[in-house]
Amino acid sequence: MLETTIAGSLPKPVWLATPGVLWAPWQLPPERLAEGQRDAVLLALRDQERAGIDVVTDGEQARRHFVHAFVEGLGGIDPTRRVTIGIRGDRYKAEVPSVVGPLRRTRPVHTDEVRWARANTERRLKFTLPGPMTMADTVADTHYRDRARLAMDCAAALNAEARELAALGVDVIQLDEPAFNVDAYFDEVKSWGIEALDRAIEGLACTTAVHICYGYGIRANIEWKRMLGSEWRQYERTFPLLAASRIDQVSVECAGSRVPFELLRLLEGKDALLGVIDVATERVETPEEVAATIRRAMEFVPPTRLCPCTNCGMAPLPREVARGKLAALGRGAALVRAELGTGATR
Repeated sequence: MLETTIAGSLPKPVWLATPGVLWAPWQLPPERLAEGQRDAVLLALRDQERAGIDVVTDGEQARRHFVHAFVEGLGGIDPTRRVTIGIRGDRYKAEVPSVVGPLRRTRPVHTDEVRWARANTERRLKFTLPGPMTMADTVADTHYRDRARLAMDCAAALNAEARELAALGVDVIQLDEPAFNVDAYFDEVKSWGIEALDRAIEGLACTTAVHICYGYGIRANIEWKRMLGSEWRQYERTFPLLAASRIDQVSVECAGSRVPFELLRLLEGKDALLGVIDVATERVETPEEVAATIRRAMEFVPPTRLCPCTNCGMAPLPREVARGKLAALGRGAALVRAELGTGATR
């Protein structure tokens, strides 16, 4: 009950990548990079364990970008042919690789990362992958000219990868779908986005999750949020669709947000990855604040269906801030468990 986890990413050590920015270049030479990434994963796992996080991740320490790290390992992608395009409904510009042929998984992409993380923690392990719609939104398509067809091939590649990762001992496969939270894409979410999501998790025996958020705490996202009014109701349209999907868990951004808590009711039958940590600020929440967010959510969802989590990834934050937020997450959930008389989850 109230099993804690994080959205996925954690800040990288300064010796591995430039701090404070997304998609920062590596600081280590190629011959030392893999060792440095493995060391950083160990630090990320220990930070989560010390904070009392129940379902840990590798902190995405071996990935510069949560989409490109997977996409650039696929056939049909030319990572050297990079184009600047508008993504997430033109909310911001990004330099992306190009789709030049049929998109296929021709080799394992993240298996080495999973083997290392699985061998170095006894806790339940979550691994994050980009969702098929977000993949299609974060590449320059010169082959398909059809986002739905591209997304379905993305889903097939994801499914092949996810099945292999689950077989290696991953307990939770999470697909990151920020594209689901773009107003301009709602018709696509309805017409083929959910179908692609279900295709990506087809046949998986492990727990499955989808992460839908309002983005990292970067300027473009913060400015976008300011334009969303007194209530953020994007979830109101997508949650009923997700409630009818095969996915097990759905993320909800609740800390420091204007999302009405009553929208949690729309996720009937699903676990809610409850965002109780605001990643758009360096202020560290108190355990009492985290507990208060959990209690508020319990008015609409039973605690057996709540998994306290971060709103989004913490990659851009200072490491000490991220550690403080992890500790608040673990302690806040423990406060509510104690009130419910359930004790620790492990």
